[in-house]
Amino acid sequence: MFWRRAYTAHEALIAPARDTAQIWRLVMGLIIASGVYLICNQTMFQTLFTWQGKDAGAFAERLNSGSTPFTMYLLLLSFGFMILGVAVALRVVHKRGFGGTLGNFRLCMTQMRDVLIVLVLLNAVIWILPPWDMGAPLVPNLGWGLWLLLLPMSLLAVLVQVSAEEVLFRGYIQQQLAARFRSPLIWMVLPAILFGFGHYLPDTAGPNAQTIAVWAMIFGLLMADLTARAGTLGPAIAVHFVNNVAAILIISLPDDLSGLALYLSPFSLADTEAVRAWLPVDFGFMFVSWLAARLAIRR
Repeated sequence: MFWRRAYTAHEALIAPARDTAQIWRLVMGLIIASGVYLICNQTMFQTLFTWQGKDAGAFAERLNSGSTPFTMYLLLLSFGFMILGVAVALRVVHKRGFGGTLGNFRLCMTQMRDVLIVLVLLNAVIWILPPWDMGAPLVPNLGWGLWLLLLPMSLLAVLVQVSAEEVLFRGYIQQQLAARFRSPLIWMVLPAILFGFGHYLPDTAGPNAQTIAVWAMIFGLLMADLTARAGTLGPAIAVHFVNNVAAILIISLPDDLSGLALYLSPFSLADTEAVRAWLPVDFGFMFVSWLAARLAIRR
């Protein structure tokens, strides 16, 4: 099989999971990780709602849409509880530390840096080339001064969010499944399906919810492939980071997670046809980013 040669580096990532690769441990670990994440989230947000007092309803609306910098920081940084949950599950169920989910730390950081450099250059070229809008002029959101002032914290918040998702799906779940099953049809596809299901949001995406979920599933497959080729989470975190920086910090949809964006798109999630017309562009750029990341790590 071609993948056995292409994925030789994956063995170093899954080796720490081999001693505790039983499926019951993975299920128990996911229950514990989910419980830690939900309890911490619930405690934090309930405390904030109590603190808001009479303004709790309005605050909940802003939080649900991520329409302000403060609520966006809360939403993004709350993913840190997901990392905590995985760390607790690894310690309690698998009797090992968190670092193994990342792979060799030095290699992980090196690969992340190399992929980031390539993707930043790729995005710069794309932004320079026409067209320079999305079918209509972009709508200014945050002023340049405020956006730049918030940028360091914003980048950190996005990094926490994408790292948490990669640690859970391409780290913990993929690692444990690959230690138990040899076939990529299991350890690549199952986490990707779960990742896609987590992005199925019919209440906000409407008729495009299924297409967006499929986009997320394919993204999960490509990141699983990249992780297996690299042997660390570094490249997948880098690709996910650049994708979300573009979608959250540079151009966001006006009705969803727009609080930290420099610009807003000229259409919202409610504009079904406009969103559907741009989804093929997103699909294409996703594949280009994956290929560029493979080039950066030469695999």
